[in-house]
Amino acid sequence: MHNITSDDIYRKQEETIISWRDREAATDLALSFQEAAGCSYIWEHICDIQRNLQFSNLGALEVGPRQSSESLEASRIMHSNDDSFRSANGGEFRELPPVELSNLPFILKTVLEAGITDQMHVAELITQDNDFFPKIVDIFRMCEDLENIDDLHMIFKLVKGIILLNSPSIFDKIFSDEFILDIIGALEYDPEVPRVQNHRAFLKDHVVFKEAIRIENVSVVSKIHQTYRIGYLKDVILPRILDDATLASLNTMIHSNNASVISLLKDDTLFIRRLFARMRSSDISMESKRELVLFLHEFCTLSKSLPLVQQLRLFRLSVLQKQKEI
Repeated sequence: MHNITSDDIYRKQEETIISWRDREAATDLALSFQEAAGCSYIWEHICDIQRNLQFSNLGALEVGPRQSSESLEASRIMHSNDDSFRSANGGEFRELPPVELSNLPFILKTVLEAGITDQMHVAELITQDNDFFPKIVDIFRMCEDLENIDDLHMIFKLVKGIILLNSPSIFDKIFSDEFILDIIGALEYDPEVPRVQNHRAFLKDHVVFKEAIRIENVSVVSKIHQTYRIGYLKDVILPRILDDATLASLNTMIHSNNASVISLLKDDTLFIRRLFARMRSSDISMESKRELVLFLHEFCTLSKSLPLVQQLRLFRLSVLQKQKEI
């Protein structure tokens, strides 16, 4: 018999399989269903139990040390907030409370509790508040400076929950140059991982952006950096947490960015001329020429995602440059 826990160990694979890692038995287990409907029913049941377990744990969340009477008062205020920020009929939220450290448990509860319909509304409330992410970042930096691990764990859960809302508008904000490193920083404090991760240090100190040929377009460079960070978050930071829908959305962003980069570069005739001129030059090292060949190979590979008309245009431009060489 397996007792469902609040730990993030369950995965729904395709339409008829639910798998998880049993830590006590140190083995991987799975349930296979003949019908997708039966699998969905059990999956929703597991999610409901996990939500109830998480909400019961929220009562234990404390923002800094408190006396027991203060904890009771905080709980009373939290339930009061729940009522005051909902619409009159008790349905969807009219607004989120101000983004302050004392309100984070309620905001976390709101994000985690949102059903499929509510998710869109909660995501809309977050994106409409221009101060939401700047304030979350400020709170994160303050907690990190104070080494407040409990609240950093809560911020991790909040950021993870916001990502799982799977909102393109939210992705546009958190993957922007303004917020991405702090978002990644918040995800370093996973309460289920014994040690704090060092993702920001790795990205700053070990990831080097090599330009085989200088790209003058700032927008292109920004999208290249953003694409790498999305891939890093998807494949390194949150691979065991992302559900299929969110994973698909992030992959779509990566493909869209790649297509945008290729489209912008192919329309930059000066860049194309400089690229082929450098390829023809005898005054560069073998290493530089090797990097140019690798860049050109990736450029051509990614160009396959372009519409056929644009692929033909790029091909003609390449042939023209080759004829000039002859």
